[in-house]
Amino acid sequence: MKKILLISDTHGYIDDKILSYCKSVDEVWHAGDIGSIEVVDKIKQLKPLKGVYGNIDNHVIRNEFPLDYKFSCENIRVWITHIGGYPNRYSKRIS
Repeated sequence: MKKILLISDTHGYIDDKILSYCKSVDEVWHAGDIGSIEVVDKIKQLKPLKGVYGNIDNHVIRNEFPLDYKFSCENIRVWITHIGGYPNRYSKRIS
């Protein structure tokens, strides 16, 4: 079974303690608001990274990651997005 480290909202900073968890996982998934390409680079030096951009991410991050990411992991359908909406007000792309 694949081990995943799921993170979000790093806002340009990722603590070494969080990076230490990368040692025991197979992949890192980031659910947006990455904040800087340096965060991406630090993670990619350690493990494969899948992710999406969030509402604070600039064009550099948006060029590297999609708004939504749909894929399969061990026959499980996965959909990563940053903000899908709020109770009773979900985006049409979510429903």
